[in-house]
Amino acid sequence: MASEEVEMRSLDEEEKLRQRKKDKEGEAEQQEEVSVERAFEGLRVPPWREQLTFRALVVSFLLSVMFSVIVMKLNLTTGIIPSLNVAAGLLGFFFIKMWTKVLEQTGLLRTPFTRQENTVIQTCVVAAYGLAFSGGFGSYLFGMSSKIAGQATEGSEPQNIKDPSLGWMIGFMFVVSFLGLFSLVPLRKVSSIPKFLNLELGYARRDAYSNLFQIMIIDYKLIYPSGTATAYLINGFHTLNGEKLAKKQVWMLGKCFIGSFFWGFFQWFYTASDGCGFVSFPTLGLKAYDHRFYFDFSATYVGVGMICPYLVNVSVLLGGILSWGIMWPLIHNQKGHWYPADTPDSSLHGLNGYKVFIGIAMILGDGLYNFVKVLHRTVSTFVSAWRKGPSTLPVTDDDSPSPALASYDDEKRTDVFLKDQIPQWVAYAGYVAVAVISIIALPFIFPPLKWYFIFVAYIFAPVLAFCNAYGCGLTDWSLASTYGKLAIFVIGAWAGSHGGVLAALAACGVMMSIVSTASDLMQDFKTGYLTLASPRSMFVSQIIGTAMGCVIAPSVFWLFFKAFKDIGTEGSQYPAPYAIIYRNMAILGVDGFGSLPKHCLTLCYVFFVLAIVINLIRDLVGPRIARFIPIPMAMAIPFYIGSYFAIDMFIGSVILFVWEKIDKRKADSFAPAVASGVICGDGIWTLPQAVLALAQVKPPICMKFLSRKMNAQVDEFISTLS
Repeated sequence: MASEEVEMRSLDEEEKLRQRKKDKEGEAEQQEEVSVERAFEGLRVPPWREQLTFRALVVSFLLSVMFSVIVMKLNLTTGIIPSLNVAAGLLGFFFIKMWTKVLEQTGLLRTPFTRQENTVIQTCVVAAYGLAFSGGFGSYLFGMSSKIAGQATEGSEPQNIKDPSLGWMIGFMFVVSFLGLFSLVPLRKVSSIPKFLNLELGYARRDAYSNLFQIMIIDYKLIYPSGTATAYLINGFHTLNGEKLAKKQVWMLGKCFIGSFFWGFFQWFYTASDGCGFVSFPTLGLKAYDHRFYFDFSATYVGVGMICPYLVNVSVLLGGILSWGIMWPLIHNQKGHWYPADTPDSSLHGLNGYKVFIGIAMILGDGLYNFVKVLHRTVSTFVSAWRKGPSTLPVTDDDSPSPALASYDDEKRTDVFLKDQIPQWVAYAGYVAVAVISIIALPFIFPPLKWYFIFVAYIFAPVLAFCNAYGCGLTDWSLASTYGKLAIFVIGAWAGSHGGVLAALAACGVMMSIVSTASDLMQDFKTGYLTLASPRSMFVSQIIGTAMGCVIAPSVFWLFFKAFKDIGTEGSQYPAPYAIIYRNMAILGVDGFGSLPKHCLTLCYVFFVLAIVINLIRDLVGPRIARFIPIPMAMAIPFYIGSYFAIDMFIGSVILFVWEKIDKRKADSFAPAVASGVICGDGIWTLPQAVLALAQVKPPICMKFLSRKMNAQVDEFISTLS
């Protein structure tokens, strides 16, 4: 009887297996119908060396300069950096197409433009302009300066200050930026894939070991949403219909770029002094203007609002209303009770202290929650995989020993991806060499940062880089800044009062550079996998782009630093809000909470817990309701700098919403191009504006807005002069 039950069960299992196989075949047929790679069938995939062309590197350099200027401007104004991958891919396609067309007409074209070359450009540009953010020019690195230290509560001793200088900034970038590229490659696992499975599926030979790129992208098939979206964009450009659409998108981007550039130029004429021009237009009234509620006619942030999700824009606006509309006026009324009446509002012992530290509390609460959430998800996934037994390729049946039917696209992509693997000795040698150089060089740049601090950080770096890369693959959320803040508190407490603030900020830079570069690398490898770009060409492109960024990003920041004398000052054109925030985090890590104004610590606790609770509610109620619940991290951004940019972003959202209601198909096709053109045009205007400032050329007109009473007083004063 028992044997009959076993036999019936085995027959039933065979029937289920056959049914699953039929389902797989049906899925495979459906995939064949919508196959991306079928559209490129017959086209030669160039070897990895041919994907790295001279023209690609020239275009990459030009785009890297342009996007570094844009990211630096965003970094020094609000710190909100939207994804510019669409613009980078689109402009890379446009410039190379223009290049090849000219050569084709002269008969000199030898190498056609391929999607693999387009991917190399994309990778190089993203690696370069990414350093304008992860380099800390608007946060930890600028937070080391005497200008920011003068605004902080304490920690302004000489050993805690490092003023910007082009030489040491470029050296610092080269020392810390490459380690993230080598941190993931050495991590390996033993693969238990049977030989017959590899042969039957037609895959390229796999070693007994798999590097992390194979594990993340092929075995676990992590999504990496930004990398996947970029790949589909590039694949679309290189089809016939996609090329036609790309030309229209570039034309739209170009028109918006020119319009935005000349709008910035026009505004410049009216800014002869502080508080002049359209950026100081009290669009919602003078009282609202005093509380930082006004539309400042910034084309950049209107474009950012069109790119960022609606929820982010609404969250930023709600945060501005909560802070500048309700909390700060109420706390200001307690002047003389909660803090001395003679304390200026700009002091961190007064109202400014509440603005900065409550914002920090929300950022830390949101960061901690998402760190634990991603870590829990990562660990749970691995525990679940371990319980099921040795991992196999995800194209196999769940528990079946028989080979799976992979789609044509999967087979083609896996075959190409596994062909040009990065030699393991390169990764190991690169990691050790860069780590040794960093451990020796960094204490010379930052004396309080002892060699053993760096050594310990580099022991944990690959694990943290893996966690960030894995979490980014699941959620598209890089927690690089969270790991940087963790380093601030750990190293700050360890270093103590003898230069601990500077050591903490430098350690933040070391950790943030590693984990940020690692997650960016995995995003780009996902793009390369989906466009049949060689892993070797991608890796070399990342190295070249990183080297470009190590020179371009500090040079662009140096231009801003020299051209705009009030940079880093609250209320200026470039307040660099995160610089003071990061420095005060370092002070908290070293000295604790003793210097905070009255009730500030209690409010910090409240908003720290509130950020965690809001995130928890968002996860518990499900995506349908969560899309109406604000994001705490986004709400915290205007706490310090005001709501003017939130209004700009909200207007961008309204423009996109109305456009989608009128013609959703056209909006989906052209909105990213319009937004990118508006951002790029206004961002690039910063270059000639900086050159004019360095040349001491001032605008001819000051346009100011006064109340009726103030205007009468001015008129009366002028009449006494005549």
